[in-house]
Amino acid sequence: MSAEVTALSAPQTRTRPGVNWRKAGSWLWSGTLLLILAFLVIYPIAVLLLGALTNANPVVEGFRGFDLSITNFTDVLANPNVHLALANSLLVCAGGTAVAVLIGLTFSWVVVRTDTPWKGLIAATSMLPLFVPPLVAGVAWAILASPKTGLINTFMAAMGLSWRIDVYSMTGMIIVFGMYYAPYIYMFTASALRNMDPALEEAAEISGAGSLRTLMTVTFPLIAPAILSGTLLSFVVMLGIYGIPAVLGTPGNIPVLTTYIFKLTAWSPPLYATAAAVSVLLMVVTGALVWLQQWLLSGRSYTTVAGKAFRPRSLRLGPWRFLTLGLALLYLLVVVVLPTLALVVAAFRKFLFIRDLPALFDGRQYGLQHFERLFANPLALRSIANTMEVGLITAVIGGVLAFALGYTIHRTTVVGRRALDIISTLPVAIPGLVIGVAYLWAWIGLPGGLYGTIWILALAFIARFLPDTIKALSTSMLQIHRELEEASWICGRGLLGTLRSIVLPLARPGVIAAMTLLFILAIRELGSSLFLYTSQTMVMAVLLLDYYEGGNLGITAAFSLVQTVLLGVLISLAHLASRSAAAPADVGIGRAG
Repeated sequence: MSAEVTALSAPQTRTRPGVNWRKAGSWLWSGTLLLILAFLVIYPIAVLLLGALTNANPVVEGFRGFDLSITNFTDVLANPNVHLALANSLLVCAGGTAVAVLIGLTFSWVVVRTDTPWKGLIAATSMLPLFVPPLVAGVAWAILASPKTGLINTFMAAMGLSWRIDVYSMTGMIIVFGMYYAPYIYMFTASALRNMDPALEEAAEISGAGSLRTLMTVTFPLIAPAILSGTLLSFVVMLGIYGIPAVLGTPGNIPVLTTYIFKLTAWSPPLYATAAAVSVLLMVVTGALVWLQQWLLSGRSYTTVAGKAFRPRSLRLGPWRFLTLGLALLYLLVVVVLPTLALVVAAFRKFLFIRDLPALFDGRQYGLQHFERLFANPLALRSIANTMEVGLITAVIGGVLAFALGYTIHRTTVVGRRALDIISTLPVAIPGLVIGVAYLWAWIGLPGGLYGTIWILALAFIARFLPDTIKALSTSMLQIHRELEEASWICGRGLLGTLRSIVLPLARPGVIAAMTLLFILAIRELGSSLFLYTSQTMVMAVLLLDYYEGGNLGITAAFSLVQTVLLGVLISLAHLASRSAAAPADVGIGRAG
């Protein structure tokens, strides 16, 4: 079989001499995908930049009255409030990333390279925070560690301790960010540790290096790309988060760029142009960090996996293995158990104010009144229905688009696939809040447009999470050898028949997993929704924030539990579907297509 046969050039067609239909089809296919990406990514970013260069109000003036000027950028760069928000953002994200690296790297080493008992539990525990929406995490810790009414502070007062925890502080935000974004570090480093040849560490120990020195001078330097990738990804993700700073930073008067951007649009009159300028600044910072990651990892060799087979060794810790197990259980308690208990107490208790410790266990103070008020609100029910609808639209359309892009980029040689790869990766450097501002500018001024519908939310979510979906799908597609497709073409099947009978059945688990990931990300997304929802398209994340900012902590906790349970059910169903799809696919190349 010829290695030059590609997905879009394999099917042979009898045509008139001089007409290259295959080349024309390749141009048409890549051109269509480029137009879709321009619609989803390029156009909103271009309009955002245009909005930052004007003083127009997109809500009132639309696209009329644009007077181009760099005044907004000069004002933003000279504004001390912007300087403070940027400094706070960098400080919080740097501190949170440091905590995340410490936690994630520790647990990845414990799971992969030690004989600690219950490693399956530790691995599962390390990933749980990934499925907790940032807003829910912030609300839970506001209930736990509020300086006046926090449950932890109530317990410490009952024990006669004078020390109090204040989560409405820079330190509180850093710790919460670090705890909930440690899974990013864990995913990168655990995989790298599993694929690293232990002979390199054994050689260091034979040379006289102790276990700690070997760890610091051999193990961690060799997985430096994974550590660096996870570190920069965590930093970039934290930089664009709105939920945690809105809940924990606002009471402590700690502005960051995301909360400052939203505040600009909430003023009277709204400063949309200034918000667009600050959004561009945030996008530039995140883009520079993504470029820095690529630059640092390019041109350096970290190869540790060769043709020789090996098994990752387990370091025997002796009695110390119970210490590592204890650390894992403590992490589970702090990140999962305590926040869940806090939400349960606040959701079922009539009044959150707790006079003393016995009052916490007074059954007369508990009831279902917050859930009754929540479900009596038609807006709450509408937000749940809207969230499910927009999640389903995002998963289906985004999954199909990501599959088309991933297959074109990784399995064909069509013209323009490099441009497709670059444009589809751009949203990595665009925080969700900036996507929301960009789509606001792009569509609110167009008569009869998408603004105010479910579709504007779905399109923003698709653009926001397109890189994540393509990456998840590409992993499955790259595992399918090209010979299977070539055999199908030789048997007379065309491109669509090959995709339907060969590629999709074999990549089915990855496709289901990627679409499920997209569905879950859409359900919990807050930043992109803040500027695009209306009373008719309210989603759960926005309504949850409204309840919290309205001071109704009981209903906020009840709604947080509803969202958490809903996510848990969806993740469980997706896991069952993925396991079912992982069964051997019925791939019959010889059957008639």
